[in-house]
Amino acid sequence: MGRGRRRKCRFVAEPPEITVFKPVGVSMRHLRGVVIGLDGLEALRLVDAQGLSQEEAAQRMGVSRPTLCRILALARTQVAKALSQGFAIRIETDLPKVSHESSQIPT
Repeated sequence: MGRGRRRKCRFVAEPPEITVFKPVGVSMRHLRGVVIGLDGLEALRLVDAQGLSQEEAAQRMGVSRPTLCRILALARTQVAKALSQGFAIRIETDLPKVSHESSQIPT
């Protein structure tokens, strides 16, 4: 049986240099954590950090606005869980269907 629609390639401007964030003073072996996809980080960066509208962010990432909303909601939930419960946050950088090339930006 099929797995639904194929995942569309998402554009990410620049992968992060730092991919793990954790509370100070707590060893990683004692921490629980959450994972945020690279597309989730990009959605957070565009909408929350840069102040773009969801429509503008969706265009930059090459996805529909409803898809951007789902990506953003999941990323925000994971960040809120990590901050409120003292979890580590790991950015998953090796996701399939993510492009870093500027030629992928829809015009």
